[in-house]
This record gives sequence, C-alpha cells and structure tokens, in this order.
Amino acid sequence: MPVFRLTKELIFPNPELSEEDGLLAVGGDLSEDRILLAYSMGIFPWYSDGPPVLWWSPDPRLVLIPAELKISRSLRQVINKGLFTIKMDTAFAEVIRNCAVIRREGQQGTWITEEMIGAYIRLHHAGYAHSIESWQDGELVGGLYGIALGKAFFGESMFAKKSSASKIALVALAEYLRALDYSFIDCQVTTEHLKSLGAREVPRREFLRMLKEALA
Repeated sequence: MPVFRLTKELIFPNPELSEEDGLLAVGGDLSEDRILLAYSMGIFPWYSDGPPVLWWSPDPRLVLIPAELKISRSLRQVINKGLFTIKMDTAFAEVIRNCAVIRREGQQGTWITEEMIGAYIRLHHAGYAHSIESWQDGELVGGLYGIALGKAFFGESMFAKKSSASKIALVALAEYLRALDYSFIDCQVTTEHLKSLGAREVPRREFLRMLKEALA
C-alpha cells in the first residue's frame, strides 16, 4: 500500500490502507482538529524529531476493556497499602514531560517531542486530554495521559519513578472508566506489560467497529 502524504486539507485516508507496520500517512500538522479527527478514525501520530509527522493505524490493535482488567495479588497488596494518592488532571504538563524523558529498554530518544507536548497540552486545556497521576508524600511519582472521545480513552504514555506507580494509575483509570461505562482503553501497540494487566489484541477492523460504537 502507498503511504499517503497529507496536505493542509483536513482529511485522512481510510486506515485500512495502512502499511503492514501500521504507517498510513506523513505530513500535516498537530492542530487540535487534525489530532481529534485522527483519533476518531483510529489513527494516531507517532514520530521523532526531524522527520515529518507520521500517522499510524496498526493491525492488530491492543485494547484494554475496563471490566477485563487483571490485578495480580502483588499489585493488589500494593493498592491495599495505600502507598499512593491518585489524582486526575492536576499536573498534566508534568506527566507528559516525565513520559518524554523516561528511559525505556531498547528505545533511543523519544517520540514525545516538544511539538507533541505543546499539542497535547492544548488538547488538555480544551478538555480532551487527561492525566492520571500517582502521588507520594506530595511528589509526582508516576502516571499516564491520554485522550477521551465518546466512550473511548486513547492511552498515550506512562511513567513511573516508584515501583508500581504507573500500574496503580492505570488501575485507577480503568476502574474510573468502568464506572462511566467506557468501552475500552486504546493501548495502541502491544507490550507484554499491558497484556499482563488484561489488554488483548483485536484485528484493526474489529477495533474500528468498536471505536464507531464508542463514539456513537
């Protein structure tokens, strides 16, 4: 399949036309309208400094159904100890900047560029992007951020300075979204860490169907 080059026109190609690795299009911008349109179509931006914006729609897609969250005995013990205080949307900029600098095994650099940070902070101020934060003794020690549209939450990244801090934030998010009858958390790309918490792969076509229902 060809990789599409976007223009100033606010439009994306059908995500079913993505390359085998999930790459769909290059170019465009990170305006609020374009990013929200992308998510509503099952597409997200992911790129490093230097190249143009890259837009992806991988197949399969990793999703976490809030009701399918798996909490291990050890994680439950951490929760019961009450080591962390969970907050929402009190330190969005801090969360995304921590996600940008956290070192991950096998990853060089970061895809959370200054341009991306600015775009998602604007989406936060507009009420679309949210952070779930783990605090300990007044210090932000873990968390995650993402975008909420309809009954879908699109998870972007997470970080932890203390053991289990990001897991606790994800558990809190899943339980919160379950209470609000959200359909799923989009985890985008498969990791064993997220699969251990109950996330599962679904074919892109199934994901797009789930997304359509969630946005309705």
